[in-house]
Amino acid sequence: MIGAVDIGGTKIAAGIVNETGQVLARAECPTDSARSFADGLARISAMLRETAAQVGGELRGIGIGCTGPVNPQAGTLGHIEFLPEWSGANLVAELEREFSVTAAIENDADAAALGEAAWGAGQGAHSFIYITVSTGIGGGLVIDGQLYRGVDGAHPEIGHHVIDPSGPLCFCGAYGCWESLASGLALARWLNALPSTSSGSGSSPELVEGESLDARSICAAADRGDPRALAAVAREAHYLGLGLANLITLFIPDVIALGGGLMNSRHLFWGKIQETIRANCGLVPFEKVRLVPAALGPETGLAGAAQVWLHHFKS
Repeated sequence: MIGAVDIGGTKIAAGIVNETGQVLARAECPTDSARSFADGLARISAMLRETAAQVGGELRGIGIGCTGPVNPQAGTLGHIEFLPEWSGANLVAELEREFSVTAAIENDADAAALGEAAWGAGQGAHSFIYITVSTGIGGGLVIDGQLYRGVDGAHPEIGHHVIDPSGPLCFCGAYGCWESLASGLALARWLNALPSTSSGSGSSPELVEGESLDARSICAAADRGDPRALAAVAREAHYLGLGLANLITLFIPDVIALGGGLMNSRHLFWGKIQETIRANCGLVPFEKVRLVPAALGPETGLAGAAQVWLHHFKS
């Protein structure tokens, strides 16, 4: 049994995963960013004990996937904007002390990439890229079964390569990076900034002038044929396609898997994404790159976290 911890902006999940990637038990609680690291550690420990008791047996180790910057070698958390009280904490050391087993941590996108490579859409691929498109955009690269790292073990920020330098300013400091143009937040921001029209919002009564909409609502309206939502979706798909075309030109991977909340409506984006890739990848065999949906679904976080431990300690 492998203890798995998935830390996100909204919730923290913990559970037990076996070595075939099956989630045997899970529990979750709100992230509650105002609370201290000690409080978060206590909640994580309680959920691990609760889920381990449900399935019986002893933990072999603990894997952690955490949003934001982390140091996999040291086991420490960097500055996570919505968890200010956790900055610099060593979650790996604390959980090792608490449970007397080894533990390992990775950025959550890297953890998901490892999970998909081992048990999901990337199985058998020599080179595999996982991309998550949700509030932001993140990703991980797995080559010959090994997670790609930068200097000092740094996590490549795939979501922040520049697509259009005349685009909006991102918190990362760049103008027009992929996340600022093609994330779920960017989709909503663009439509909500459209000027009002005297004729209203089109065929869907839900797109009321002046009302702030999120990405999910926009996708639902696009499914019903609302013209403004369809325009926002087409723009989103174009920028998603440009970012993916860049990855294909740079890496020509065997497989790219797309996950994250926005891909629950992937039928709205898929055709335009592929059209954009065809138009921008003339020098590489893009047609041999398989673009597929991520396969692990709601279990991605915990399965990926378990694979983090296996990746560090399976030898």
